[in-house]
Amino acid sequence: RVAPEHKVRIVKAYQKDGSVVAMTGDGVNDAPALKAADIGCAMGKSGTEVAKGAADMILTDDNFATIVEAVREGRGIYDNIRKAVHFLLSSNIGEIITIFAAMCFGWATPLLPIQLLWVNLVTDSLPAIALGMDPVEGDCMERPPRQRESTLFGGGLGGKIMVEGMMIGMLALLAFAIGHIYFDDEKMYVTGRTMAFAVLSISQLIHAFNMRSEHSLLSIRPFENTWLVGAFLIGIVLQVGVIMVQPLATVFKVAPLGIWEWLIVAGLACLPLPIVELEKWKDRKLERRRQKKEFVIL
Repeated sequence: RVAPEHKVRIVKAYQKDGSVVAMTGDGVNDAPALKAADIGCAMGKSGTEVAKGAADMILTDDNFATIVEAVREGRGIYDNIRKAVHFLLSSNIGEIITIFAAMCFGWATPLLPIQLLWVNLVTDSLPAIALGMDPVEGDCMERPPRQRESTLFGGGLGGKIMVEGMMIGMLALLAFAIGHIYFDDEKMYVTGRTMAFAVLSISQLIHAFNMRSEHSLLSIRPFENTWLVGAFLIGIVLQVGVIMVQPLATVFKVAPLGIWEWLIVAGLACLPLPIVELEKWKDRKLERRRQKKEFVIL
């Protein structure tokens, strides 16, 4: 039982100490503190309209346990936004690097405009939508709250996007080189472009599964998101159809691939899985080392 200004002082004192503050209240006198807190929780049944208007969250059942579920759901939504952004940017950077690197080295264009449009329409859009519907991770409430100054690209996300984008671009370029050198005529680039097109699109579909968690795929259920599995299967069917169905192949200026070409495409397209697993292992190792140093200092 304190005055409204005292409640605000308590909230700001905790915030000054670096804490993330949640405040619950139902009365008019709670409104200033609800507004000042990082998470203001008002009672939906017994709360006043002033308290509801000042709060970030309204508990329609007036049950404090609901706050935990709401925070859990909010963390899941934020994580899914990061996953979709991570996937889309790394995939698009891979496409940019494929074209830009070929221009820098004076090579022929690895991908035609219609092929890039197809990759952006099918390979990028469906998995990104599916990642937005990913189930909440089981350990999301074990993480500490995000700091107010943290950004969407915090925690090294920007660096991961660049590295993974370069990886996808290099795989597509490698497929283009292999297809042109070993399967094309000297002045023809159709098979090389087809293999680059296939590797770029399929590697992105496979890479979408890497986005599901910061943990290793071996430690989670990788196929739990049925939407993502469906997007993957649809993308594979459409991509193979574009290459192997002759009328579509003519439109997209590709050539049907033989068994050896498809095996090479499959091998290159699957490489994002072990490469990103290695990246996650390195990040976990660095995090354990950082925590060990902090423990020693404390």
